[in-house]
Amino acid sequence: MKGIFNIIEKYFFIIILVAVAISLVYPNSFKWVLSEYNGINILNLLLSVVLFTMGTTLKTDDFINVLKNPKAIGVGISAQYIVMPLIAFALARAFSLDTALTVGLILVGTVPGGTASDVITFLAKGDVALSVSLTAVSTVISPILTPIITLLLIGNQIHFNPVDMFISIVQIVIVPIILGLILNYKFPDFCEKLKKYLPTASSIVICLIVAGVIGANKQAILTSSAIILIVIILQYALAMLIGFGIGRLAGMDRKQIITVAIELAFQNSGLSTSLAKTHFPNLSQATVPGALYSVLQNFAGSILAYAFRKYQS
Repeated sequence: MKGIFNIIEKYFFIIILVAVAISLVYPNSFKWVLSEYNGINILNLLLSVVLFTMGTTLKTDDFINVLKNPKAIGVGISAQYIVMPLIAFALARAFSLDTALTVGLILVGTVPGGTASDVITFLAKGDVALSVSLTAVSTVISPILTPIITLLLIGNQIHFNPVDMFISIVQIVIVPIILGLILNYKFPDFCEKLKKYLPTASSIVICLIVAGVIGANKQAILTSSAIILIVIILQYALAMLIGFGIGRLAGMDRKQIITVAIELAFQNSGLSTSLAKTHFPNLSQATVPGALYSVLQNFAGSILAYAFRKYQS
C-alpha cells in the first residue's frame, strides 16, 4: 500500500493530466463530484477532507514560528492577499473576460495558499517551516480576507453576500482544520503514522475535484480554452516571478525567496472552485479558472521543484 501511495505522490502531475483527459472524453465519469448526497455538497465535503488532513499535520510550533520570523511571514501574507488578487483583477481587465470567468479568476486570486505548496517547497529545497506557517496563517485568516477582497474587486459587477462566504469558508476550512488539530493533539502518534499517506490522499481528492469541474464544463472549456488558458498561465507565471522579486527586495535568503515565490503561486484552487459553485450558482463557468489553475500549478510546480533542486545541488 505504501509503495502505491509513493508512486501516486511521485507522479501526481501525470495522474492529474490523465484524470483531466478522462473527464474530457467521458465527462459524466466524475459528475458525482458536483452533486449532493442527502443534502450534503460532495465538492465541499471533499475539500473539507483535504483541510482536515492539513489540520492533522499542524502543531502549535507551526504557529509559534510566526512569532519567530514575523518579517518573512508578514511579507508572504501581504503578497498573498495583495499581489495575487491584483494580478487576477488586472488580467481579467486586460483580457476583457466575461463576468463568470472574471469571478472565477478573482476567487483564485483571493483564496489562501494551497497545501501542495508545502510539498513543492520541500522538493525544491526551500524553507519548509516557513511554507507551512504561511499556508496555515493565510488559511486561518481567509474567512475574513477572502470575502472582503472579493467584494472590493467584483462587488460592483455582481451581487453576492460576503457574510455567507465567510460562513462557507469557516465550515469548509476552519472547522476541518480545528478537528484535525484536535486529533493531532489527542493522538499524536497516530497522526504521525498518517503523515506518510496524507499527501497522497489529498492529491487524489484534488484530482477528483478538478476532473469533476472540468467534466461538467467540458463544452465551455473547449470553446474558450485559448483565452482562459493564456490568462491562467500568466497568472501563475507572474505570481512566481513577482514572488521572487518580493523575496529579494525584502532581503530574504535563497531558501526563503524560493518559498515565498512558491507560496504566492500555489493557491487553494479547490476552495475557489467550491466558493464559485456555492455563491455564484448562475455562473457555471466561474468554476473553470480554479480547475484549470489546479492542473497548471501542480504540473508546472513539479517541474519547477525539480529544476530548483537540480540547480542547487
